[in-house]
Order: sequence, then C-alpha cells, then structure tokens
Amino acid sequence: MAFGVVLRSFRKKAGLSQEQLALEAGVERNFVSLIERGINQPTIRIIFKLAAALQVDPSAMMKAVEQHLAQESLPTKPS
Repeated sequence: MAFGVVLRSFRKKAGLSQEQLALEAGVERNFVSLIERGINQPTIRIIFKLAAALQVDPSAMMKAVEQHLAQESLPTKPS
C-alpha cells in the first residue's frame, strides 16, 4: 500500500493522470490504478519504468516509501 500512496503523490506532483503515466511508462492504465490502490505490487523493472516516466530517481521513490512506512509505524497519542 505504501508504494501506491507514494506513486500517487509523485504522479500528482508531476501533473499526470494515471493514463498519461501508464502511457509514458509503457504499462496499462489499470495496472497503475491497481498499484495506487495497493492491490498489485510492481516489480523492480516496473518501478524503474514508472520513475523514468515521472522523471525521478527510483531511489527517491523508495526513500519516500521508507519515510511513509516509518510515519505509519509511529505510535499515535491518545486523545
């Protein structure tokens, strides 16, 4: 799920629709949707294709995934 959240964030920051990203990356639009919803997980090859289409380093995407996961694991303060 974390990769999907990060992918959506990078995609929106780039101003691309799912369809535009899919076209640039050479994947199906519904596959981008499935990744963003956490239903499918991309292979390393697909991560590199998506990163190239977004004009970011794959390592930057993975760093963002790490940060997202770290944020999720922080304990919440009781209200």
